[in-house]
Amino acid sequence: MDLNELNQLDLNGYGEWPTPVKAVAILIACLALGGLVYYLDTQEQLARLQQVQAKEQELRNNFEMKQHKAANLDAYRQQLAEMKESFGAMLRQLPNKTEVASLLVDVSQTGLASGLEFELFQPDNELAKDFYAELPIRIRVTGSYHNFGNFISGLAALPRIVTVHDTKITGTDAKPSALNTVSKLILQATVKTYRYLDEDAKK
Repeated sequence: MDLNELNQLDLNGYGEWPTPVKAVAILIACLALGGLVYYLDTQEQLARLQQVQAKEQELRNNFEMKQHKAANLDAYRQQLAEMKESFGAMLRQLPNKTEVASLLVDVSQTGLASGLEFELFQPDNELAKDFYAELPIRIRVTGSYHNFGNFISGLAALPRIVTVHDTKITGTDAKPSALNTVSKLILQATVKTYRYLDEDAKK
């Protein structure tokens, strides 16, 4: 069959077409129908399938994460109990409002017991934080370097939390005497103590 015979085919009489032409026409029709079905339906279904597969992977990851947490639930509970106990112990190191005065006395007595001479002991205003208040105390004391070390060690040994900030050590004009050959130094610092804020104070 040549091209002239193809041009002479009657579209209305396709039943009389030669078998090879019918086969090619049927194949083309099937391909066109398949492409149309893919474009109108299958393509959308494949897109939904990809979305469902992505959602499935997300759910699987969430399930594995929750399964891991559930497997370690007892360990998490034990860790939480230990954290609460540790937090309670730290809170007990923060004095309440009625204990601040005695804590200030402890700080000053620690300095005197270390052989220091106080030139300045000035508590400043409290600074409220999340659940505690910070009480800074500006101090200036005179003594030896060894006295300063004993003072810092004494503060660390107090049952309450006391920290030292902005430390500055300078010399004095006084010269060692015959009785005391150790030169005097001046320590300026800010000592901070902390107070737990109860619910009434936080409101």
